[in-house]
Amino acid sequence: MIPAREALERLRAGNQRFAASVGGADAFLSHMRRPDLTMRQEPSAIILGCSDARVPAEIVFDQGLGDLFVIRVAGNIVAPSQVGSVEFAAARFGTRLVVVLGHSECGAVLATLEELRRPGANQSRNLQSIVDRVRPSVEGLLETDLARDEAALVRHAVRLNIRASADHLRHGSQVLEQLIRDEGLLVIGAEYSLETGVVDFFDGAPRTS
Repeated sequence: MIPAREALERLRAGNQRFAASVGGADAFLSHMRRPDLTMRQEPSAIILGCSDARVPAEIVFDQGLGDLFVIRVAGNIVAPSQVGSVEFAAARFGTRLVVVLGHSECGAVLATLEELRRPGANQSRNLQSIVDRVRPSVEGLLETDLARDEAALVRHAVRLNIRASADHLRHGSQVLEQLIRDEGLLVIGAEYSLETGVVDFFDGAPRTS
């Protein structure tokens, strides 16, 4: 079992390599590890990320085959199936780090802000279910001065949505609450910058030594 802090340092180091365009050896040697992974897995981190094609977790963290247990959904929202997936990996594989990975200019957040301003008449109920998950964390921003600064509004909305998903995992599951309390499970919120390639672990991350 890899402790949460060690797993976090692996992600930080991997993202630094990615942002600097310096790939590590492990990701390129994944094919050599494949036979060892046929019967078991021990991912170092669980990543609940957005489905955005520009934010593939294994690449932005420079990780290889078997390193990450990745759950992707538009807007990195948390619904019962996502909670269950995190519970499964944390309990079954002993993974002790969970990262909710959002990103700048998130389309699901932008769509939610648009829907709040101009409700659509024929919205797909499936797409509406994503909007409804994002809505509670961002709708209050439209009543603040940020509503007059679109760029700042989107930045704040993205971070609030990430925080909301991380908090949901911390406090919306008895399984995860017990693992946090007794087994050292750590749930962190992070934002990937499309512009720089850097991941900022801004919510719940312990300070670097």
